[in-house]
Amino acid sequence: MQSEVTQGTPASETAPPILSVNNIEVIYDHVILVLKGVSLTVQRGGIVALLGANGAGKTTTLKAVSNLLKAERGDVTKGSIIFEGERVDQLSPADLVKRGCIQVMEGRHCFGHLTIEENLLTGAFTRRDGGAAIKRDMEMVYNYFPRLRQRMKSQAGYTSGGEQQMCAIGRALMSRPKMILLDEPSMGLAPQVIEEIFEIVKDLNAKEGVSFLLAEQNTNMALKYATYGYIMETGRIVMDGSAQSLRENEDVKEFYLGVSEGDKKSFREVKSYKRRKRWLA
Repeated sequence: MQSEVTQGTPASETAPPILSVNNIEVIYDHVILVLKGVSLTVQRGGIVALLGANGAGKTTTLKAVSNLLKAERGDVTKGSIIFEGERVDQLSPADLVKRGCIQVMEGRHCFGHLTIEENLLTGAFTRRDGGAAIKRDMEMVYNYFPRLRQRMKSQAGYTSGGEQQMCAIGRALMSRPKMILLDEPSMGLAPQVIEEIFEIVKDLNAKEGVSFLLAEQNTNMALKYATYGYIMETGRIVMDGSAQSLRENEDVKEFYLGVSEGDKKSFREVKSYKRRKRWLA
């Protein structure tokens, strides 16, 4: 049951965010600075898009939240990451999953030699609530992803790219997450499949209450479904705002949505302006 909010203020604006990333810095191999003062928040029940070109730092940001950096000799050297009101940047990835935050990696990582059903069951390895509850959640996953029900006995390595992406998201759902970090869900997929997956993300958010932080190069698709967005370049957040305000922003239209109005501006001119406005003011 939601708590009462006075003066008609939406609960999402007054409740503490489910995730707060506070001015983090990430360094690889003790010398390579990749993220520089990155801050963002995800409200409970929100879909937040992390946008930018390849190499901007989106995946590194997600891995910083999910504590997967150490496997790649990376480390959060400054700042803090707060999930559900508690600092989590020193937890193990498994402990973070138990708390309800899980990442779906870029590239549709499935166990190719296992069936779809076996892949989904691996997502429940941290649970201790019994087989009946796991069976109910398996049925829930199949209801959201009917194609997985049809392919449940097929080896994941022999299914399509879209089915593998659905399997990866479904496996994350089997951990009963409060929040999913979704990395490049549209990569390498046909437009119709991309739309199908984003519609399912929307349904999971609305019906199951799962919050999403999704890193995506397909800015147009991400802003269609997100409630808020952050744009990254070279390891920094250079712009943020509601999805609607970003869709209407002229610079975002020109450089991320492929739409230009009025006089054509140089990429360098706009980026220089953003840096002055954001970092040197």
